[in-house]
Amino acid sequence: MAGTGKVDREFFEGYIYPRLGADRADVALGPRHGVDFGVIDADGTAVVTATDPVSVLPDLGWERAARFALGVILADVAVSGLPPSHLSVAFHLPPEMNDDEFAAVWGAMDEALTDLGTAVVTGHTARYAGCSFPWVGGATAMAVGDHDDVVRPDGARPGDRLLVTTGAGVEAAAMFASLYPDQIPADDAAVDAAAARLPGVDHVRGAVAAAAAGPVTAMHDATEGGLHGALHELAGAARVRVEFERDAVPLPDDVRAVADALDFDPWRATSSGTLLVTAPPEAADRVLDALRGEGLAAADVGRVTDGEGVVADGERVPEPDGDSSWPVYERLAGE
Repeated sequence: MAGTGKVDREFFEGYIYPRLGADRADVALGPRHGVDFGVIDADGTAVVTATDPVSVLPDLGWERAARFALGVILADVAVSGLPPSHLSVAFHLPPEMNDDEFAAVWGAMDEALTDLGTAVVTGHTARYAGCSFPWVGGATAMAVGDHDDVVRPDGARPGDRLLVTTGAGVEAAAMFASLYPDQIPADDAAVDAAAARLPGVDHVRGAVAAAAAGPVTAMHDATEGGLHGALHELAGAARVRVEFERDAVPLPDDVRAVADALDFDPWRATSSGTLLVTAPPEAADRVLDALRGEGLAAADVGRVTDGEGVVADGERVPEPDGDSSWPVYERLAGE
């Protein structure tokens, strides 16, 4: 492993898997590279669980930063198709974060969690020297339901349609436009429009709504490595081939303008909040309607076939060896 960001498959398989502690029969789905969640069988009930860092960016404003952080945490469970029901969260706060600032973050999270029907069951909150923004802790989200209702991450099947929401590179463009608007040599209206696209929790609702409207065979949230990386993870998990048309994928003009101005590839840039959904052809329109009903742009962009890898417009798409937005973050933060 080199650089920053999530570990690659080689690191995961060389250092993490199969060193997974005790071999328990109640683990219905354990850790796999590129898979969003695990599943425990609790006396016939499925408990879906996923863990993520808590990332709070003060320059977004405390409430907005809180909603973005919560959306990242809950999405990995929501793509199981079950609504997030429980949350355990640990805050390791920088000493300079005062009580009122924390209250603003936690208040916004509480409001969103209440609206989603998600209960906080335990946690840990402290200030520690050496902690700094944005990485201020970790959280485990859970969802409880029937095993038959879980949308497995490796469930994509040949013949399925591929649906995509929100667009390529949207999170990265929205983050840059929110944090560094004066450093982006693009039209002010485009920068403002991109900034407004920063995800909150709409995609969490969207994933649950899509599963309810389905059937849905697989879902995935496009995070580090962007849409290209997420497509490779989706295809690799199910051992299938994914084919799509670039022009069919949502890519808003303002996002494209920010990407062009900052010289990063939106297809390989982090895009939390962008959902990949596979569904049988007869269910595709219902699922699209459900996603759009939650306020998400959504399109049918391709199909799942026999084979392996990812193909765009008839040409092979290499798996990203990093995220195109990270060098831009480093450059802008250093200016």
